[in-house]
Amino acid sequence: MRSAPTILHLDMDAFYASAEQAAKPSLRGKAVVVGGLGPRGVVATASYEARRFGVHSAMPMGQARRLAPNAAYLVPRFGLYREVSEQVMGLLRELSPLVEPLSLDEAFVDLEAGGVADDEASARLVGERLRTDIRAVTGLNGSVGLAVSKMLAKIASEEAKPDGLRLIAPGTERALLGPMPVRTLPGVGPATGDHLRRAGITTVEELAEAGEDELVRLLGKSHGGSLYAMALARDERPVVAERESKSVSVEDTYDVDIHDRVRVRTEVGRLAERCVQRLRAAGHSGRTIVLKVRRFDFSTLTRSETLRGPTDDPGVVREAAARLLESVDTTGGVRLLGVGVTGLADYTQEDLFAQAQAAEAALAVAAAESAAQVVPGDDGGVGGVAEAAPEGGEPVVRAEEGAQESVAPAERRWAAGHDVRHAEYGHGWVQGSGLGRVTVRFETPGSPPGRVRTFRTDDADLAPAEPLPLVGVGLRSEGVARAGLKGPSTTDGARAAEAAEARSGPG
Repeated sequence: MRSAPTILHLDMDAFYASAEQAAKPSLRGKAVVVGGLGPRGVVATASYEARRFGVHSAMPMGQARRLAPNAAYLVPRFGLYREVSEQVMGLLRELSPLVEPLSLDEAFVDLEAGGVADDEASARLVGERLRTDIRAVTGLNGSVGLAVSKMLAKIASEEAKPDGLRLIAPGTERALLGPMPVRTLPGVGPATGDHLRRAGITTVEELAEAGEDELVRLLGKSHGGSLYAMALARDERPVVAERESKSVSVEDTYDVDIHDRVRVRTEVGRLAERCVQRLRAAGHSGRTIVLKVRRFDFSTLTRSETLRGPTDDPGVVREAAARLLESVDTTGGVRLLGVGVTGLADYTQEDLFAQAQAAEAALAVAAAESAAQVVPGDDGGVGGVAEAAPEGGEPVVRAEEGAQESVAPAERRWAAGHDVRHAEYGHGWVQGSGLGRVTVRFETPGSPPGRVRTFRTDDADLAPAEPLPLVGVGLRSEGVARAGLKGPSTTDGARAAEAAEARSGPG
């Protein structure tokens, strides 16, 4: 292991909830819960204000509502979170070529590889400057851990939360780890923790005292050996620059089980389209199509089909997913569906068989259209379409859809927390909707808390909108300019003060 604490771990504080509070002045300092709002929804993130009531990530949303009935419950806005994440990751890449993202809000950085730190003092300065830059660029807070290894850096960032920095000095690691519970170490989940507890091992110090032979006997050679090394504060894992994705997938969990086979097919087709959109956005194609079905009894089935070559054709993926669905019994109901593509490549080999099928289908449609006859109505207009007649019979007239009765459009749906714009009142966000009404609070990240107004869900002046930047463009550019500095700068403090002063304006 290295001798200086130049492994940095960044973890954004309550990321989704903090982004929502930054975007919505009326929610700052209040309990905010982000996640699925349906009966089967779970909490993705809870603000620190909500955590005081016992709400935490992965908790069923129903339980969260009972614990914090007055919190703001919002549907995630992943587009905004990805945009902010890209800004943060950009700052990290200015520090080092070795950045290992773990999620949208978490990453390791090898500062030594970037030449920006080689001892405790320089590492601390870089960590503090990073926190300042993140706040200037995104308006959000992140906690930083610094240590000689990835394991210790992550432990340090957890201890630094919220909005802090913790550096574990070389030589103090064993004393720090000793009294901590075994669940602190990576790889020790509930099952392993219970197994160790039954053996009388509850702390990291007891884990080290047990010895490698005993841990191997209890947990197996690989797991026991690695845990013993971690208990001695040994972690040789390097920071690895982000790897290419091995798969692309999307899935939906439904509030109510789907029993209608036609709707199941429709949902699979829709998921296939979304999956291909992600695939193309990543610049990939793939050979293997995967279908995931979780049934009413929580049993989960996966089916896969490997094509002759990589594809990013939505029709090919959709048809493959539909074929896979035919082998799955959904009679009892479906609670989750997913479509994925694996075996990724950065090129596309056109599926000639699928193209031939598409061409045949197009010819069939053209033939059917040419066989159809247009029948004049009584007023000289088009009254209907005459389908191809049975052999020896007269054409059968089929009324055009909507000719006899108009179908009412489906009610517009407004997700809680999502952005809208009103022709008169400007930008706002949905506080809630139901019974044909939608309630909107009109405010922006830089404004004071705004007023609330209620509209009909079909109000023509109300439309969905894109999220606004959390920080003004000028401040964001200034933050990026500071991030371009490779080492600690004596002007950082002054610039941070200027940014803080600018941010202390309205809102």
